[in-house]
Amino acid sequence: MIGFFLRWSINLLALVIAAALIKGISIQGIEMGILAAGILCVVNAVIRPVVLILTLPINLLTLGLFTLVINAAMLKLVSAVVPGLVIENFSAAIFGALIISLTSWLLNVFIGGDGKVVFIKKVRKNSEGK
Repeated sequence: MIGFFLRWSINLLALVIAAALIKGISIQGIEMGILAAGILCVVNAVIRPVVLILTLPINLLTLGLFTLVINAAMLKLVSAVVPGLVIENFSAAIFGALIISLTSWLLNVFIGGDGKVVFIKKVRKNSEGK
């Protein structure tokens, strides 16, 4: 359960970063941001995998770049459901999806499936080789 709330907060942070960097994206209040992040989590968990399977041939032809268009469409879908998330055009949605994907990926590198922070520890051998 903590993993879900951690990913929800990561999506919220990614949405805020995208809104701060891209002119065509705005979040009207923290409540709307929290709601949009939660709905984005649900959309990415339920609808996105179905769309990815249906568009697999196109995705293979574009070497995976069509996934960015799918992510933008999911973001635009969330903005249609949440009145406080405004995405003015599809190009803003594409750039927003790119920033959200990169931010989420970067933060999820350090979080395991159970919500715990993971890191790589370098192990040094002593001078005797043990």
